[in-house]
Amino acid sequence: MQNSTVKKLHEHWRAGYGPIRHRDDTITRMDALVDRLAADGRIASADDAYAMLAAADRLSCAAMRVVAHMTYARRIDPAGAPLAAGDFKPDPEGHTGGSLNMVPAFVAYLLANALTGKTRGWLMGQGHCVAAIEAVNTLTGDVSAAQRGRYDRSEAGLGRLVMDFYSYAMDGRGLPAVPLGSHAGPNTAGAVSEGGYLGFADLQYVHMPLPGENLVAFLSDGAFEEQRGADWATRWWRAEDCGQAVPVMILNGRRIEQRTQIIQEGGAHWLAEDLRHNGFDPIIVDGRDPSAIAWAILASEERLAASLAAADFHYPARLPYVIAETEKGFGFPGAGTNAAHNLPLNGNPSIDRAARDAFNESARALFVPGLELDAAIATLVNHHDQERPLESEHPMAHRRPGPPALPAPAWETVGSQGSAMTTLDRWFVALVRANPQLRVRIGNPDELASNKMGGTLALLKHRVNRPEAGVPEDLLGSVITALNEEAVAAAALANKAGLNLIVSYEAFAVKMLGLLRQEIIFARRQKELGQPPGWLSVPLVVTSHTWENAKNEQSHQDPTIGEALLGEMADTSRVLFPVDGNSAVAALRAVYAQRGQLACAVVSKRDGVHHFDAQAAEALVEQGAAHLAGDPSTSALQFIAIGAYQLEEALKARAHLARLGHECCVSVVLEPGRLRIPRDSLEAAFVLSDAAVHALFPPGLPRVLLCHTRPEPMLGVLRRLDDGPARTRALGYISRGGTLNVSGMLFANRCTWAHAVDAAAATTGWRREDVLDPSLLRAIDGLGDPADLLVSQDR
Repeated sequence: MQNSTVKKLHEHWRAGYGPIRHRDDTITRMDALVDRLAADGRIASADDAYAMLAAADRLSCAAMRVVAHMTYARRIDPAGAPLAAGDFKPDPEGHTGGSLNMVPAFVAYLLANALTGKTRGWLMGQGHCVAAIEAVNTLTGDVSAAQRGRYDRSEAGLGRLVMDFYSYAMDGRGLPAVPLGSHAGPNTAGAVSEGGYLGFADLQYVHMPLPGENLVAFLSDGAFEEQRGADWATRWWRAEDCGQAVPVMILNGRRIEQRTQIIQEGGAHWLAEDLRHNGFDPIIVDGRDPSAIAWAILASEERLAASLAAADFHYPARLPYVIAETEKGFGFPGAGTNAAHNLPLNGNPSIDRAARDAFNESARALFVPGLELDAAIATLVNHHDQERPLESEHPMAHRRPGPPALPAPAWETVGSQGSAMTTLDRWFVALVRANPQLRVRIGNPDELASNKMGGTLALLKHRVNRPEAGVPEDLLGSVITALNEEAVAAAALANKAGLNLIVSYEAFAVKMLGLLRQEIIFARRQKELGQPPGWLSVPLVVTSHTWENAKNEQSHQDPTIGEALLGEMADTSRVLFPVDGNSAVAALRAVYAQRGQLACAVVSKRDGVHHFDAQAAEALVEQGAAHLAGDPSTSALQFIAIGAYQLEEALKARAHLARLGHECCVSVVLEPGRLRIPRDSLEAAFVLSDAAVHALFPPGLPRVLLCHTRPEPMLGVLRRLDDGPARTRALGYISRGGTLNVSGMLFANRCTWAHAVDAAAATTGWRREDVLDPSLLRAIDGLGDPADLLVSQDR
C-alpha cells in the first residue's frame, strides 16, 4: 500500500459494512494475497482488489436483506424505509438461516472469480438455501433465461422475486408457474443439482471438473452426517484427469432441531483434525466474511498447485477443504438458534409489532443505497473486461460431449448359451476403446469381475492410491470401487462430461435410489423447461438379481429398484429387462445414443439361451416389446415375459400347452415404460401409440404376465394391457425367498411354468385338471412335491 489511493481503499474495506466485520487474521491473509496477485500481474493494481473486497461486503449485505424479504415480505423498499404491517406476507416461508449463511459464501465465490479473472463452476449441496443464489443473481443480473425480464434489482423486479418465492403458483398443466422454487432448479442460473437430498454433493463434487476447470462446492455441516464416502475424495482425485475442486463447508452449527454432530463433537477444530486424518488440507476461516472465504478458495488452489509441483509429491494429494465457521442466520434476529432454520423471528411481522420492528431494524442494518450498490456490482461484474463467461455459463452447467462412437456388437448366435453380462462386457470394452476422448467412470460396489465384467475391469482397473501387484488396480484406474453404493454411483453421475456405467447387485442398488432420483427429477425438469440436458445417458446395470441370487438369503432377493424407477417419468427414467446377450447389448447401445436419461437394466449373469438375433434384438429395443414365439392372431392366450427367467418359464408353459393342443404365443416386454399410459406430453412422445400397443397385444386376448418384479406395480404400469382379472393374470415376486436354488425361488413365488399354465386356465376357462395332471396340481397347490414340476418338464 504505497500510495494514498490504495490506502484509502484498504481502509474503506477494513471498515466492513453492516454486520460484516473483518478479523485481523483475515486482513493479514488478504493483504498478502493482494500483494501476490499484483506482483504476478493477475490484477491490474492493489486498489482494484480492495475495491472488489469492499464491493463484496456491500453485495453480501444487500443480498442478505433480499433473502430476509423473500421469506417475510411482499415488497422491498428501494430507499430502505421500514415496512408496514400490510407489506408482510401473512404466511411467511423460507429456509432463512441457511440462506443468510450462503450469501457471503456465494459472494466470496464471485469475488474469487473477479480477483483472478477465472470463472469457476459452483455446486450447492444445501439446495434449500436457494434464496441466497437467487438474491445474488438477481442483484448482479446473472439470471436464467426464464427469469430474465422478471427479476432484476429494480423495485418492481425485486418485488416480483419476493412475491414469487413460496407463492405456490401453478399453471393449467399443474406445473410451477414462476421460475423460482424452494430449492435450486434448472431456472436457477448456473445450478447443476437440486440439492434436496443432503450429502450427495459431498460425494459428487470431486468427480465433476475436467483438467483445467475449477469448481467451488458449497456443503453443509448437517449433510456431513448424511452420506458415507465424502472423506474418500483423496482416493479418487488425480491431476491427470481431474480439475481442481474446493469444498466450502458452511459450518453454522445447527440442523433443524439441534446442534450438528460436528459442533457436539468439538466444532471446527475437531472437524479439521478429522479431515487431516482423511488426507485433506483444511483451512478454517470466518464464514461471516466474503473476503475470508474468497481468500480460502484461492489459498486452497494455490496450496494444492504447490504440492503437485513439489519434487517429492505422490498420491494421495492433500486436497483442500474450507471450513467457513459462522452462526446460523448471521445478520438477522434469531441467529444461532434452532428457529433460524426456517422463520427466525419470534412472531409474524404481518400481525406482530415486535417482530415487525425486529425485521425493520435488521433490514436497515443491511441496507445499501442504490448508487453505492450499483457501483459495487459494477466492480464485481467485470466479466467483459476480463473476457470470461458469467457464472451461470460455467462449463459444468452446460455439459454436452460430442456423440460417442457406438461400435457394432459382436452378436451372439441364436440358440447358443452364454451370460448376457459377458456379452455386455465385451461390447462395453469396445465402446471404451472407440471413445478415448471421453473420461470414463465405472461405479462399482466391489464385484465387477464376479458380475461377469472382467474385461472391463482388466481394461480400466480399480482406482487406488497404491496398486497391489497381481490385482487389476492402477493409480489412474477408471473403476471407482468401494463397498458403498451411493459413493460409487456418485462418481458416474457426476462425470457428465464423460462415459459412465454403474454396476451393482440388484438388491443393493436400492441404496442408490435417492441419488438417482435427484438426477432424474432435475433432468426431467430441464426437459419440461425446454432445456434438455446434454450429458450422455447413464446405465445402471443391476445383476446377481432377485431370481439368480436364490442361493443367498432374502436380503439379496429384491426387485425394488426397478419398481421404484418405473414410477418416475419413463422418458427420463428408463427400466429395461433384456432377456439375453443380444437384447442386453442392443439396449445398452441405445441408451448411450441418448442424452439426459438414467436407465436401469436388469441383466442376468448366469448362462442362458440367446433368443434374439441382431435384427430382432434391435427391434425389441426400438419398440420396447416384441413377439418371440407364436402369433397372437391365432393364439388362445398370450404369455408376456418381463425378464430372462420369466421368458424361460413362459416358453416352457407354451410348450406344455402346445402338447395338449392349445396354441399360445410368447411375447417379451423389454421396457414396460414404453407401454404405460402417458402422464404428460413428453411421456406421450416416448410411449407407444394405442395402435402400436394393440398390434402387439390385441384387446380381449387372455394374458398371463410373468414379471421379474412384484406383479402389482407391473400391472399398474401395463394398465393398457390389462383387461381385468378375468382375462389377465400376473405372476411375479411375492416377497418369498431364502436360501434356495433358482427353481426353488420360482416355486416359492408361484412363478414356475406350471403356475403360468394354471393362470392360463383361469383366464381362458380351461379346466385345471385338463391342463395339469394330479401331481402337478398337488405341487402348485402346496400339497405335493415341487420336484414334480422338474420331472414333468423332463418327460
